[in-house]
This record gives sequence, structure tokens and C-alpha cells, in this order.
Amino acid sequence: MNENVRLNNTDCDTSQLPIEWGRASMARAATGLLSMLDKIQAFYNRLIQPQAEDPVQDEHKLRLAATALMVEVMRVDDHKSEQEVDAIIQASMSKFGIEHQEADELLQLASAELHDSTDYHQFTSLINRGYDLPHKLDIVEFMWQVAYADGQLDMYEEHVIRKVADLIYVPHADFIRLKEKVRNGLI
Repeated sequence: MNENVRLNNTDCDTSQLPIEWGRASMARAATGLLSMLDKIQAFYNRLIQPQAEDPVQDEHKLRLAATALMVEVMRVDDHKSEQEVDAIIQASMSKFGIEHQEADELLQLASAELHDSTDYHQFTSLINRGYDLPHKLDIVEFMWQVAYADGQLDMYEEHVIRKVADLIYVPHADFIRLKEKVRNGLI
């Protein structure tokens, strides 16, 4: 009787296993475990491991992430105003140098992405990897513009901006400075 089982090109000695375990059953279980590990590795390689960089795709993802955070400011108070929508479109056009129609499409895509998300991590992690501090400051300023676009700052809007600013490592002094800049620009 052959006491060795071949798993992933490795001979495994099953002679030391207790008889009641059933050596054949253990070999099948080990094969299943290795098969599962192979599937996890394939998943990691396909979805989690960084792919070759595509600058155009990366820029699109960054635009989408920044816009999604502005959309979150708009929707958090359960009151979507036309002024807030316009503020997002204007910010996108200004920040990304795109036309009105493309900014509107970006707004729609960002809204859909935000609807499917469970937290801000997918957006803030992209921003942290792709933008330096001056770009992050622009995003926070645009978020303040969206919050103040309807003429009133809701406490939930401020909370979202504060949370995002913390997640993208914007210093608190800059957070306050940008808030004051946008608020004073409206007076």
C-alpha cells in the first residue's frame, strides 16, 4: 500500500496519521485545502494585487473618488439642492479641466459608486495614493463649497468634511482655514 500522497508536487507521508482518521480522507481534505489556497491566491493576483499602472485609468478613478466625496456632502443632509449639484459640476470642471457634460456624467458615476459603497475608504485610499497635499486641500475646499452652496451648513455636512479631511491627512488648521475661506467668500 502506498503511504505517500502527492499534493502540489510534494510527496506527503500519510503513514503517521492515525488509522481512524482515514488516510485517504485526510489526503482528500489536504488536496481540497490546497485547492482553496490556490483559489485565494488567484483571487489576490487578479483583484487585489496592483496591476500595471494605466495613468488614464488612474486619473479617472481619482476624479471619481473626489467627486464621490463631494456628492456625499450633498446627500448627507437628505436635501439635494440645485445649487449643490451646480457646485459639484463647477468644482469638477475647475479641478479636472473638463467640459460641463463630462462633469455631469462624472457626477452620475460618482453617485452610483457612492450608492454601492459601504464607507469612504475606497475613495480616500485612492486620494491618499494619488494626490499630494495641495490636491487634497482642493478637494476639501470643494467639499466646503458644496456644503455652503445652498446657503446653510448642516452639521452632518461638516461632519463628513471633517471625517474625510482626517482620512486624507489634511491638517486641522487647513480644514478650518478652508472652511473660513469658503464661508467668507459667500458673505
